[in-house]
Amino acid sequence: MRVMLLGATGLVGGLALPMLLDDPRCRAVVAPTRRPLDLRDPKLHAPVLDFDQLPDAPGWAPVDAVVCALGSTMALAGSREAFYRIDHDYPLAFARLARTQGARAFVLNSAAGANPGSAIFYSRVKGELERDLRALGFASLTLVRPGLIGGHRPQARRGEQFALQVLGALRPVLPRAWRINPATRIARALVNAALAPAPGEHVVASKDLVD
Repeated sequence: MRVMLLGATGLVGGLALPMLLDDPRCRAVVAPTRRPLDLRDPKLHAPVLDFDQLPDAPGWAPVDAVVCALGSTMALAGSREAFYRIDHDYPLAFARLARTQGARAFVLNSAAGANPGSAIFYSRVKGELERDLRALGFASLTLVRPGLIGGHRPQARRGEQFALQVLGALRPVLPRAWRINPATRIARALVNAALAPAPGEHVVASKDLVD
């Protein structure tokens, strides 16, 4: 399969990229980014783009499946408007592009609690993206909904680090749905869903992403 990976410079996407490149089921990876990737591989094409001005029908766009691990935080984005653009508008724009070029499967790294009617802005944005992706008519749509993601990030997130410490200490007594989801488990779930896409819509819950 030929797979488009969004978010290859992030924590989960950065783990999914070598998984895709190493998997014999994947013949090529297209990883559009806003800054150049350090990785070089004969199976990899990583165009550097302005995500606000995607080309209409670039030669690299025809793929079989899309894995989206693109996202930010309110603190890093700087405003609600910027967060919405990164976590909703960019993924949806790439989804539309890939769909028009023949992609049949889309796999999204979403979030636990995603709900377009949520009073929580973060959860509402994630839910709106899920809703809008459904409308595009992918033959296979997989929504991976992790809770708190465990793994090393180049940019520290203080609140997240504190929560990871607390949940790590409480792990033996926590329900599976409340436990930390290792980034490697999330990446593997994304890759498996893309390379073996099942018809219809599927949800991978937080409780299914723990060690």
